[in-house]
Amino acid sequence: MNVEELVRDSLRELAVEEASAGPGFADRVLAVRRRRRNRRLVYVAAATAAVVAFSVAVPMLNEGRDDVRPASVTQRDGISAHPDQSPPSDLIAAGRSALAAYYTTALVAKNKKEATYERTYWLLDPDTGKYKKDTRWSFVAVAPGLKTAAVLERTLPAARIGLLDLATGEVERWIPVGKGVAGLSFSNGGTELVATTYSEHPDSLDKSEGEWTSMHRVSRTGFLLLDLAAKGGGIWHRVPSSSAGGRADFAFTRDDRHLFAAGGGLSTLVRPKFYDLSGKETAAPANEKHLRWDVPARLSPNGKLAASGLAEVNDPAIAPEAGRTLPGQSYSFIKDPLTGKEITKVRGAELLAWVDDQRLIAWERTTGHDEPYKDRLVLVTIGSHKVVPLSGVREHPETDQEPWEPVFAER
Repeated sequence: MNVEELVRDSLRELAVEEASAGPGFADRVLAVRRRRRNRRLVYVAAATAAVVAFSVAVPMLNEGRDDVRPASVTQRDGISAHPDQSPPSDLIAAGRSALAAYYTTALVAKNKKEATYERTYWLLDPDTGKYKKDTRWSFVAVAPGLKTAAVLERTLPAARIGLLDLATGEVERWIPVGKGVAGLSFSNGGTELVATTYSEHPDSLDKSEGEWTSMHRVSRTGFLLLDLAAKGGGIWHRVPSSSAGGRADFAFTRDDRHLFAAGGGLSTLVRPKFYDLSGKETAAPANEKHLRWDVPARLSPNGKLAASGLAEVNDPAIAPEAGRTLPGQSYSFIKDPLTGKEITKVRGAELLAWVDDQRLIAWERTTGHDEPYKDRLVLVTIGSHKVVPLSGVREHPETDQEPWEPVFAER
């Protein structure tokens, strides 16, 4: 589990326990993780997680069932849903966005004091619409169009980058690099690739007081910028991490003219840092300065709306007089990207990808507040309080193996 995943996991748990962030929020984030004794993992970096004010006393906006359940397979209006599959074996997609891959993460102990988190991927075969397990890769990024993936071999940091044909499963080209790479991200145009370099495995851990921690693991060194139409290993720029540890991968902004990565320190809890393509820290683009690094959906296709963090969680136990009968009904902010002001809220606990200018794919809880946390992928629509299930229910077992995580790409 990387830092972003931990923050989101912790925030989901805190959302059902706290009425507001309030004083000592960072300590509570850490406490949540320590209460999960069977997982035996604490990322101290998450103690400085995003400060989000949760309101659980919101009026019920609709009554009765809040989801529209398709058949086991729905392929209409650009939607391919499989609410009986978790993890999925068949294509999940809606509008412009498709689940291009997913992965699970497991803690692998190297010895009594060192361990790493390692991923196993399932990749979409665009010809068959099926997901196939591929254990060759430690990290995968999928290009727009769902034809090509950039891959790294099992040992991180890696000495070369592969360009994988998703239909054939064969690497069409290997790109040797002079720096160790452990993170990849395509440009929105799909013609460039940013490869984040590290001096050691960014998901490595030490054992401290009987628990695994990444407190002292700050190893990012910079990034390589690769033009995929050109030969060679790209140009490397030194940009050490300023985060508290763990991954701090680079990704492209919407205009592909800048890069962003998770910031560090209490003043930049959820605000990314921005860089020009030469690695110089710079101001955020006007329409991205209010975006958060822990919300994958980011800007709407037309650039007029910004997906933001969790806003409200429905808890029937707090205000039963409001008529709440549904478990875990969550809402996230939609904001003006230029001003950061709230425009509205939309269903969903975590906004993952835009389907079009009014709809998104999100994680949403399926269990009550007194039950173990479970969620599923859903389609949500601005202006509507209903959800359309896209996947089956995802379990969150108390083990060293984390639940499957989606990788979305534009199709």
